[in-house]
Amino acid sequence: MAAMTVHLDVVSAEEKIFSGRVETIQVTGSEGELGIYPGHAPLLTTLKPGMVRLVKQHGHEELIYIAGGVLEVQPGNVIVLADVAVRAADLDEQAALEAKRRAEEHIANLSSDLNYAEAAAELAEAIAQLRLIKSMRK
Repeated sequence: MAAMTVHLDVVSAEEKIFSGRVETIQVTGSEGELGIYPGHAPLLTTLKPGMVRLVKQHGHEELIYIAGGVLEVQPGNVIVLADVAVRAADLDEQAALEAKRRAEEHIANLSSDLNYAEAAAELAEAIAQLRLIKSMRK
């Protein structure tokens, strides 16, 4: 018997990153970790920067990094609308380390042209990317 699946689209401002049937989706919502399975009640929630972990048919797993966004669950259809979405395999550790260093500098030398919230968001995004890159190596 085939596992139940739901259609998932992961879309960023630039492109559609993923479109297909999945068995489960794990994301970090504003209220904490969420596991979405076929038949989940309709839901609309904001997402924090971090990983979308999806399990496709036959247990194949894929990781997509998002820099925050919105999750919408409808009957038979799930959409992740991300500000930025990058397949885990495409993340660049040097770029993430550089972004983290820049964000830390911004926080250290806060000037009027960059507010603290922006700098903190940049730092959170860089740290989430680095965490993902490390977890993929294991």
